Amino acid sequence: MQELKFAVFGAGFWSNFQIAGWKELENLKLMAICDPDLDKSKQIGQKFNIPRVYSNVDELLANEELDFVDIITDVDSHLPLTSLAASKGLDVVCQKPMAPSLKECRQMVDVCSENGVKLFINENFRWQAPIRKVKQLVQSGCIGKPFKGRVTFCSAFPVFDNQPFLKALDRFILTDIGSHILDVCRFLFGEAQSVRCLTQRVNPQIRGEDVANVLMEMTDGVHCFAEMSYASILEHEVFPETLLLIEGEEGSIELSAGSTIKVSDSSGTQVIKVEPNFYAWADPEYALIHSSIVDTQSNLLAGLRGGEAETTGEDNYQTTKLIWACYQSAEQNKMVKMHEFSVDE
Repeated sequence: MQELKFAVFGAGFWSNFQIAGWKELENLKLMAICDPDLDKSKQIGQKFNIPRVYSNVDELLANEELDFVDIITDVDSHLPLTSLAASKGLDVVCQKPMAPSLKECRQMVDVCSENGVKLFINENFRWQAPIRKVKQLVQSGCIGKPFKGRVTFCSAFPVFDNQPFLKALDRFILTDIGSHILDVCRFLFGEAQSVRCLTQRVNPQIRGEDVANVLMEMTDGVHCFAEMSYASILEHEVFPETLLLIEGEEGSIELSAGSTIKVSDSSGTQVIKVEPNFYAWADPEYALIHSSIVDTQSNLLAGLRGGEAETTGEDNYQTTKLIWACYQSAEQNKMVKMHEFSVDE
């Protein structure tokens, strides 16, 4: 199998784990890393034995022979970096959220298409082992046709400690966690037909919203409720787990803390314990999320090699549309029908 050569843009918090994930896969060679802060580039370069480090993207692209780039930078830089890489004929893997506006997300998809290169978004929540197992159970028909779902990510985890820039975002939880949770909703239930969203800001030290509650009617009639909060002080802190409850005509599936799944029907309840693959390089506080990185990137690598990958730019654009429809719903205090939805931002 042909070896693919790539470079990483960005040497911040998440680069430590995405690079480690790539290192678990075969026939890949990380040639270079670039960050405007050269010291950060050198630090990550030394940690992962990356041959060359840069502080200037143009210099990197002029000197390196690559097949793709992995963009792990702040959201405002995603469109310009994607456009630059696409103009050089390079495929692009990009961190979520895709871009700071829906218009820029569309531009990212279009510029890659116009240059004949692939665009993938490194969206890992749907690749968490417990969530994949729930999807498998739903598809097996063990609870019949689903009619209701609840997707929960509520926590008081101090996410601002290692990502302080999040405090300054005008739009926070829907772009940060919402990009994951709404993607999980799509993964489990298909596309949303309508959206009703309420948001709040509980933490006075941040600019954006830290609570969002979203009710959606999905294509097959499933009523899906997504609740997100970074202001929830609960008896048991379950960060970074996503909890699920799916009700069907013949039973229910519940994913609770500790990656425990309960499948209930008229005959009783079956308990299934899912054991994700944990890696030594994972941050213990993010272990479940980090355990999904390798599976995510393995799927992206299949796409880079010409096969199928789930989280293409076009697919993630649909998740991004949901995010902006949620903001419109909250700001206008009304339900938004997705077939009528448009936004100028």
